[in-house]
Amino acid sequence: MLQAQVWDNDNSGKVLLLNFGYGLQIPMADLADRFNRNWAPEVSFDYMTKKNWIFGLQTQYLFGNDVKEDVLVNLRTEQGDIIGNDRSPADIYLRERGFYLGLRVGRLFTMSENNPRSGIRINFGVGLLQHWIRIQDDPFRDVPQLSTEYKKGYDRLTNGLTLHQFIGYQLIGKGNGMNFTGGFEFFEGFTQNRRSINFDTQMQDTNKRLDILSGFKLSFTLPFYIGNGDEIYY
Repeated sequence: MLQAQVWDNDNSGKVLLLNFGYGLQIPMADLADRFNRNWAPEVSFDYMTKKNWIFGLQTQYLFGNDVKEDVLVNLRTEQGDIIGNDRSPADIYLRERGFYLGLRVGRLFTMSENNPRSGIRINFGVGLLQHWIRIQDDPFRDVPQLSTEYKKGYDRLTNGLTLHQFIGYQLIGKGNGMNFTGGFEFFEGFTQNRRSINFDTQMQDTNKRLDILSGFKLSFTLPFYIGNGDEIYY
């Protein structure tokens, strides 16, 4: 038997929050040597108690087009070209890709007596940050040195334990009001290259890294209230 809830203007109860966000991030520390700014769409899920404590799961996908580290330098000619199997220059591009997956806990500090679900939101989280260089093939010509298996020697696959912080403003409207969160977030990843060898250097990279991301994020929320309001059974 399914149970639904009918709501007036009471948003003070326990609530599940399904969030869809999008952010712009700036790499810092070791990550700034590899990538420029990136974009980060997010899907997250939170449980908020009556006292505005927040427990959630956060996922982000990272992508960007500006890669500073040229991992294919040993394949290039003096003119900077990579030659395909037809002896013509191939259009090969480097892209940033990655993701973050983590758990978070937070608190909403109410700013309005009229709406207990609007105010300053602070989150702290821990999870996994992983990033790599995507080698985008030429659709018209093949480069044998960049076959699927060989790409692993150039992609700089990197991951590790990561801390996360967020501070911003959250509004969960009453009734059919606006529901959104906007603010600043920060990631500190304690990462390491996971490939056994980098083909361009002919060495394994065992250095410990500090990969930092800082940025702004805006999220829209679908709230699902628990145990409040009139019950309708289907």
